[in-house]
Formats: sequence, structure tokens, C-alpha cells
Amino acid sequence: MRAIAGVFVGGSGTRMGGLAKGLLRGPDGATLVERWRATLEELGVPVVLVGQGEAYATLRLPMVEDEPPGVGPLGGLVALLRHAGAGPALAFACDMPFVSRALVARLLAAPSEAPIVAPRRDARWEPLCARYDPARVLPLARARIASGHHSLQGLLDEAGAAALPLLPDDDAELRDWDSPADVTAS
Repeated sequence: MRAIAGVFVGGSGTRMGGLAKGLLRGPDGATLVERWRATLEELGVPVVLVGQGEAYATLRLPMVEDEPPGVGPLGGLVALLRHAGAGPALAFACDMPFVSRALVARLLAAPSEAPIVAPRRDARWEPLCARYDPARVLPLARARIASGHHSLQGLLDEAGAAALPLLPDDDAELRDWDSPADVTAS
């Protein structure tokens, strides 16, 4: 079944002074969302933007809004999983400008019967650089929302996620931009 990728753009960007992080220019000069689109299209994976993002309207990419809004990235994940249907769903944070095509390809091809495959670093999952099985994860995600538990870390633990084996350079690829200092340091 064909995978679909969701690039999460719904954050308020308060740590970035209110800027739409996905529209920041990466090291290659493209916006972060444009870079994600190019990387995923090279792999034959269609892309949707996940979250409220009026600033992204000019990019002409389909968007799905959080379900429900106001619960953080878990609401975006529910929307992506529902939108994906039966095929695998890839979830990516828009503010990860260094993830390579090779890492995404490994994530897509990772052999695992687990409902979620994600990198794990320093005892923490990378839930927004992960592959999800919508049929198995969507009910768990909805139950967590209903119970008031919105942590993606908790969802991956509860679902029995499998760790994507990391190569030496992967740690640098998984860096994100959470503040203006992160952008200028890159």
C-alpha cells in the first residue's frame, strides 16, 4: 500500500518569534517545507501539511487540520492517520532541515511488524520522524486524547514502537530548529 507523508506545520512558533517555521530557508536556500516536499516526492510519497497554516496557502499542498485542535501534535497525528487510510503514514516535523533522503528511505523500508517505527535517541523517541500504521495507531491515539494524555512519547511507548537503527551521521540529521539561535548556528 502506498504511504503518505504529513509535514507538521501547526505549531504557533512562539520560540521563533511567531514565524512560520516551515517557511524558513534551510541551508540549501529552499524553505523547509519545499525541501520536505522535494525529498518525499523523490521517493514517490505524496505530501500533506498537518495543522493550521494559513501562511502555507501559497504552496498549494493539501492540508489537514488537527483532530481535535488544541491538543498539540497528537491532534495533528490523528488527522494524518485518518487521512492516510490503510497505507502507512510518515510524520515529519517541518523544522528538521537536515533529514536526508536516505534516512527517510530507511524509515520507509524498515522491516518491522511494530505499529510505529521511529528513531530513538537518549531514551526518547522522534515521533515526528516516524512511520505509523494507521489501523493500529489511530484507535490508541484517539483513546489517549479522550483520556487527556497528549504525549507523543507516551503514545509510542504504549503502542510498542520499534526503534529505527541509527547510523553515525543520523544524530546530526535529526537536529531541529526550535529557536533563532538554532537557525543561526546551522
